[in-house]
Amino acid sequence: MHALPSLSPALQFDPELLLRAQDVRVAFFDVDGVLTDGSLYFTEAGETLKRFHTLDGHGIKLLQQAGITPAVVTGRDAPALRLRLKALGVAHARFGTEDKRPAAEAILAELGLGWTQAAAMGDDWPDLPVMRRAAFACAPAQAHIEARAVAHYTTAAPGGSGAAREFCDLLLAASGRYAGLLAAHTG
Repeated sequence: MHALPSLSPALQFDPELLLRAQDVRVAFFDVDGVLTDGSLYFTEAGETLKRFHTLDGHGIKLLQQAGITPAVVTGRDAPALRLRLKALGVAHARFGTEDKRPAAEAILAELGLGWTQAAAMGDDWPDLPVMRRAAFACAPAQAHIEARAVAHYTTAAPGGSGAAREFCDLLLAASGRYAGLLAAHTG
């Protein structure tokens, strides 16, 4: 049996983006419009249903492997969301918070980190205070124009369809861990 040739990363990012994100140690995610497509589905009993993309989930797991802590700050709460975050091993989350900056600052304090070590992905006005303070800000393709204007990077994919994975991949590349993680998965 012959050995497979090594796989070189096909993904490339602007070097200026990678420099801006190289010191990131925590990545904040909004949920609706970022980890989901932003649609809200309600059962007759009033339970909120959400659809998550597996690409985004694997990206969050890869961040953890690279030593970057994923954190969620969201204005809503739902059992489906809590179940998904538990399955992904996301230990830092704040639910049902309209004022996201203090929630993010509490997580930074827990981790002993500052805004210069933070990245944030959001899609609408409630996310702007966190996005503006983070060293690196990202918005999904369908984000509100003001979120895209604040973002250092706007993904090609919309929220809930791989946008968070693009964000994760960029952070992995900036940390210098992308190629090694790719090699470990393709051996």
